[in-house]
Formats: sequence, structure tokens, C-alpha cells
Amino acid sequence: MSGDDRAMVPPASAMRAYTMAFVTRLTERNRLPLNYSVASLRLVDLVVDGLRRDQPGRAQVDGILLGLGAYTGEVIVRRAGGEWVDFDATQRELFRQTVGVRMPDGRVWNPLGKVVNRFESGPEESVQRLYLLLHGRSAQRKAVCG
Repeated sequence: MSGDDRAMVPPASAMRAYTMAFVTRLTERNRLPLNYSVASLRLVDLVVDGLRRDQPGRAQVDGILLGLGAYTGEVIVRRAGGEWVDFDATQRELFRQTVGVRMPDGRVWNPLGKVVNRFESGPEESVQRLYLLLHGRSAQRKAVCG
């Protein structure tokens, strides 16, 4: 993400409201069942795959990728006990994002970046699989994830 794109990303304190507004807009137009369930993360993967098929430039889909990343993060917050956090300078450099999710055990995850990775790299970067990893790694082995 360039510096200009980062300006569009809300701070951690506004991510829940941003996500809810995004879901409302997307579900009104497309009738997608985005209900904050873990199962709905498979739908995020499918939507991103659909975007990839049309081969748009990244700039054309940055807004929807941001929204889908925010949605993914909000599912993690609601279902796995995470909280939105503003990344520090080191994390921003590592993740190329300004916000992410911190789990109760201290690990941080990058759901916004994971959605971008799915768009850029394909199915090996599964958003649904990211959620499954939340419970599969210990804090001792890896403190920064995503």
C-alpha cells in the first residue's frame, strides 16, 4: 500500500463502525450473507477470487479489499476474542498496514494484508485458513503473525 492508500484505513478505534457500514453497503447490493460467522470467511475467499478473475488493477479494488480485510478482522475480534489495534512503526513496516488484531495471548494478526495477499497471490493465501491458525500457533513460537 502506498502512503496515500493508508490514509483511507481507519484507526483501530473506528474499525468496527467502518466494517459495519461496509457490510451494510455490500449486502444491500449483492445479498451476500456476511453474518460475522467463521463460515462466512470462506465467502470472503470466494469474493476475492472473483475479483482476481476479472484481473483489475489493484487500485480499482483497494476499497473492497480494505472492506473485506476489515470484515475478516471483525470476525476474528467477535469470534476469537481479539481486539483492533493500531500497529507500531515496526509492525506497520512488516505488515504494510496501519491496523490489525491483537489476540488475548499477545499475538498480532494482519487480516487487511491477508485479503490483499489473497488477491495478489491466490488460493494459497486463504482468509478462512488464517482464522484456523489463530488456535494452531502458540505465542512462544511466533508472536507476530498474519
